[in-house]
Amino acid sequence: MKKRTHIGMDLLFELDQVKAFVRQPDGSLFSWCERFRCYHHLIYGIVNENQSAVTLKCEEEEFQWNVGESLIRTLESKKIVKQIFPLHDEIRRKKLLGNWALNWWEFTGQPLDEVYSYFGTKVALYFAFLGMYTRWLLFPAALGLILQLVEFGSLRLLVLPIFFVSIIVWAVMFSQFWRRKNSALVARWQINYAFGGDSSFRFSGVECGSLQIPVELIKNQEMDKTKEKEAFQRFEWFGCLRRFRNDAIVILSIICLQLPFELAYAHCYEVIQSDVIKFGLTVLYLFSIQYFTRLGAKISMKLINCENYENNEKRADSLVYKIFGLYFMQSYIGVFYHALLHRNFATLRQVLIQRLLISEVLENLLENSVPYLKYSYRKYKIRSNKRREKGSSQGRIQFTSRAEKEYLKPSYSASIGVELEDGLFDDYLELALQFGMIMMFACAFPLAFAFAALNNITEIRTDALKLLAMHKRPFPRAATTIGAWLNIFQFLIVMSICTNCALLVWLYDQEGKWKIEPGLAAILVMEHVLLLVKFGFSRLVPEEPAWVKANRVQKASQVQDICSKQLLRTISGGEKTLNYVKKTV
Repeated sequence: MKKRTHIGMDLLFELDQVKAFVRQPDGSLFSWCERFRCYHHLIYGIVNENQSAVTLKCEEEEFQWNVGESLIRTLESKKIVKQIFPLHDEIRRKKLLGNWALNWWEFTGQPLDEVYSYFGTKVALYFAFLGMYTRWLLFPAALGLILQLVEFGSLRLLVLPIFFVSIIVWAVMFSQFWRRKNSALVARWQINYAFGGDSSFRFSGVECGSLQIPVELIKNQEMDKTKEKEAFQRFEWFGCLRRFRNDAIVILSIICLQLPFELAYAHCYEVIQSDVIKFGLTVLYLFSIQYFTRLGAKISMKLINCENYENNEKRADSLVYKIFGLYFMQSYIGVFYHALLHRNFATLRQVLIQRLLISEVLENLLENSVPYLKYSYRKYKIRSNKRREKGSSQGRIQFTSRAEKEYLKPSYSASIGVELEDGLFDDYLELALQFGMIMMFACAFPLAFAFAALNNITEIRTDALKLLAMHKRPFPRAATTIGAWLNIFQFLIVMSICTNCALLVWLYDQEGKWKIEPGLAAILVMEHVLLLVKFGFSRLVPEEPAWVKANRVQKASQVQDICSKQLLRTISGGEKTLNYVKKTV
């Protein structure tokens, strides 16, 4: 196993050289992810090294433990071992409950180093992103409250463009400063930025790292160089064509199957007069669409299995893009229908309020109540079975071990499956959909930023409580960034520039004449200027702080010096040996 050294290089760990390796922020030698890999190696490394199969017996059932087979996998296949999962550390869990999950006085403050030490990099980066996003939301939330409470009258057409420009600059700066914070956290936690996101071990049948190059191309050492180059190029381009084909399938499916369904719902909502029926229709729609989205996720997963990627991190990013395409159409097409086709601002605000309130409140209720209800039902079922076995309906039934009790808790898994993503997929998706909703229709409903800020302050604590109390301790997943989600946020910023300019044009030209007058021309020019600002700020703000860059350059120089000296010693030693051989001859 490779670990980070004090000079910034990742070298194979040796116990007698332990002082050369950096320690974690809490003082421990190994991170939670590294300890997990060690546990995995110890548990699944027990294999049958005998010359023949071994007969095992459990509760009168005999079965064969084949040569070279892992003992744990054999026991799992026979359902003797039900599941292997990491337990919560009760002392550290209670400490995190007190100073993190139940600490409402901190608002967005979080003990990120402790979260990283307990859950690993991926979970810590999510909460760091959520906390920074929530803090930055306070500025547009304050602007939105001012626009809502103050009557500007005829000046509103002037105030809205100023508000729109402000939030676009805010969003661009947020994305760039998050990159800086991300690089600072990775440097503070001593994670290799180049290789930290790819872990190559398996747990419970899930592969966490794979290179999709055919084995025949690697093993065939005698292949002609020209033919070898052609074979690799053919493999590379066929992979690109497969990915293009799969992306086309997803896009066409969204356009041909989901788009008509979404437009039908939006049209029914526009035609129906009763607010109660509209609300019921929205609730029914949000529940029914979950089935279609999960079906699309399963199809996307099968398509991704046909694609070749360097590692599972890129496969997961591809899955995120495909699934977000489904959710993007589901979440926004109805709002676009009201905003751009019917041009009904009152209905648009009503739809936005219902979507924000229903989706945010419903998601928080479901993600916290469903795991608790599952856990309670499983406990009740187990206790009923034990009472039935004892033949007594009275008395308190205690669990034999903490492991048995935690086994009943649901796993922290994604709604689309556990192969590539954990429960953070749904949490990131919720944030991305919220960001798109408040940004793309900011001019129609500025107060949405205040709703989002309040929701996210609650979200920090409820998500922490969910991880610490309602789910099993999640498997650690290595990561150095938030992955594809940052690109999705960038895409939503560009989309928000276009949609808000369209809304401003509609506000300015309510009669629909579409004449190029000074106001309309100014809005069109503003759109292009903001697009330039978006891409210009990406160059203006450095992606990593100066101290991180200086530290990286300094360590790279140290590595180069050490390697140069070692190489010179090797060469000098080789020359002395060669001269000695010549003299002897």
